[in-house]
Formats: sequence, C-alpha cells, structure tokens
Amino acid sequence: MEKLKKLIQTFLLFFKIGLFTFGGGYAMISVFEEEFCSKRKYISQSEFIEMVALAESSPGPIAINSATYIGYKQAGVLGSIFATLGVILPSFIIIYVISIFFEQFMQFTVVQKAFNGIQCGVGVLILNASIKMFKKTPKTSFNLVCFFVTLLGMLLVNLFAINFSAVYVILFGGALGLVMTAIKDKKQNKLLDQTDENKGDE
Repeated sequence: MEKLKKLIQTFLLFFKIGLFTFGGGYAMISVFEEEFCSKRKYISQSEFIEMVALAESSPGPIAINSATYIGYKQAGVLGSIFATLGVILPSFIIIYVISIFFEQFMQFTVVQKAFNGIQCGVGVLILNASIKMFKKTPKTSFNLVCFFVTLLGMLLVNLFAINFSAVYVILFGGALGLVMTAIKDKKQNKLLDQTDENKGDE
C-alpha cells in the first residue's frame, strides 16, 4: 500500500511538471533542479549534474531520460515507468487536442502572442538552469577549459551557420574525459608504486 502511494505521488508530481512546464526538456531542467534537489532532496546537486549529462548524451529527450532516472531512484523500475508516463502524458494529450483544431487554434491572435511570450520565458528558464549548473560544477582547470572551448566552438558554429551536430561535441567531451581519467589514474598508480618502493628501501 505504501509503495502504491509512492508511485501515485511520483506520477502526479511528474504529471504536474509536464503539464505546467513549457519549452521541452531544457526548460524542465531548472524545474527538476528546484523540485528534486532544493525542495525535496531526492538527489544531490552533484548527482543532478551527472544525471543531466547522462540524460543529454543518451538517446531520447532529456526530460524523459531525467524523469526515468529520478523515478527509478525513488521507487525502482515501477517508479521509472510512472515518472516517465507522468511527464509525457500532458504533452501527448495537449498536442493531440491541438492537432485536431490546429488551423482554427492558430488563427487566434491571442494564442500567437501568448506563444511569443512563452518562447521568451523558455529562454530565461534554460539560461537560469545553465547558470545554476555552471555555479555548482567543480571549477577544475579541465572543466573550465572544456566549458570555454565548447562555448566558443558552438558560438562560431552558429555565427557562421556551420552544419555541425552537437552529438560530436558530446562524444568528444566523453572521449576527453576518459583520456584525462586514464592519465590521472596512471599518475596515482605511479605515486603509489614510488611510495611502496620508498617503504621497501627503508
């Protein structure tokens, strides 16, 4: 009974987020951070940043991937199913209804102006989530170099209208992270070997 109650709460929570968050997954990042890190303490800030990186680099929309992860953390496999259904059902229902009356719907000037305002709001939400994540990311030299190189690269790509997929950026970042981890592990092993040798000489 307790588990069923938890599953229903998870579903309703994600349904509410899916219903009232406009702009897709990137706009939801800020809401997820506020709801699950700051307010409910479901996951830590560091785990949240890692979750976003994993959700972005894996196939599928970032909002759905994040909901699946958080749902699993809360209530296992059933939790991930309920959370995923909760976050996608509002969009499915709304888009289905709009698709039936799309032409009549878009003829209303009020609707067009409302969507223009929503677009501005979504931009602010995405920017807010990005700033929060940057503040809470460890400021190591490697992280800062990756951030500014990626930022500069994406700005140049957009400025000169170069056809370049963000997938390559993710793959490059992942490969670079693996290389740096391997180098760090090698250095640590070397230090341990030297420590063992010094102990042996004594």
